Amino acid sequence: MRRPTIHDVAAGAGVSKSTVSLVLQGSPAVAAETRAEVRRVMVQLGYVYNRAAAGLRSAKVGLIGLVINDLRNPFFTEFATSVQMALSARGYATVLANTDEDPEVQAQVVGSMIEHGVSALIISPTYGGPDAFAHAQVPTLQVLRRVATDTAAFPFAAPDFAAGSRLATQHLLDRGARHVAFVGGLEGRAITLERMAGYLQVCDENDRPPFSLPGRASRAFGRDCALTLTRDHPQIDAVLCFNDLTALGLLSGCADLGRVVGPGFRVVGCDDIEECQQSHPKLTSIHCDIAG
Repeated sequence: MRRPTIHDVAAGAGVSKSTVSLVLQGSPAVAAETRAEVRRVMVQLGYVYNRAAAGLRSAKVGLIGLVINDLRNPFFTEFATSVQMALSARGYATVLANTDEDPEVQAQVVGSMIEHGVSALIISPTYGGPDAFAHAQVPTLQVLRRVATDTAAFPFAAPDFAAGSRLATQHLLDRGARHVAFVGGLEGRAITLERMAGYLQVCDENDRPPFSLPGRASRAFGRDCALTLTRDHPQIDAVLCFNDLTALGLLSGCADLGRVVGPGFRVVGCDDIEECQQSHPKLTSIHCDIAG
C-alpha cells in the first residue's frame, strides 16, 4: 500500500502543500480552523510526518527502531543487546526504547520513531496495543510476544518455548520428580500458554496431574510462591518457572523458609539469564538462543 504524502493531505484538506508544511512546522501563520482540518485529514489518511526526510538527514537511512516491553527484566536487556550488536554487524544503527508494558507509551515511541525516519521496527510488544502495528507504515517484526495476529503483515519470531518447557518437564520427571508445578505467567496470555504447552503435554503423557500458580512473573511473586507451595502444597517436589526472575525469587523464598532446593525439591527457570550462574544454588534454566 502506498504511503500517503503531503500532496494527498493538501488535496484532502483543500489547501496548498505549503500550508500543510506550515502546519507540520507548528507555524502560527495558519488559522486554527485550517490547522484543525489539516490535522483531521492527516489522521484520516494515516499520514505520518517523516522528520528525517524533511530535514534531508540521509544518515538516518538504515536506522532500525527496537522497542522493548520491559528493559528492567535482564532477559530483555540481554536480548536487546544481542539484537543491537547483530544489526550493527550488518551496518544498521539502532534506536532503542522501553515501553514499560504501557500500550500508550508503545504507541508514542512507535510514532516518534517513524517520524524520525526508521527503516524498520523490531518490537517486543506490550499487550493491549496492537494499533501501534496497524499504523506502523514500515516493515515491522514482532519478537518474543505475538499480539498482532496478522503474521503475514507483521512476521513473528521467538524461541520455541513449548519445546523448552517440554524438555524441562521431562528432565524433572527423569530425575525422580513426581509432582511438578508450573509457576508464574498471567492467565490467558499467549506467552503463558506457549511456555506452559510443553509442560502440559508431558504431564498428560505421564499421567501426572498438572498444577499451576499463575501470576505476574517477578521475583516478588516467586518469593510468595515459595511460602504457598511449602505451606499449602507439600506434595510438589519440583517447579518449572515461567522465567528466571520467578525462579530466583522462589530460591530466595525457600532460603528464607529454610527449605533446601536440591534433589528433594528441584527448581528450573526459563531464559538462562547471566544471574542464573551467580545464584545459590545455581539455577538450572532453559537456554534461549537469543543471539542466534
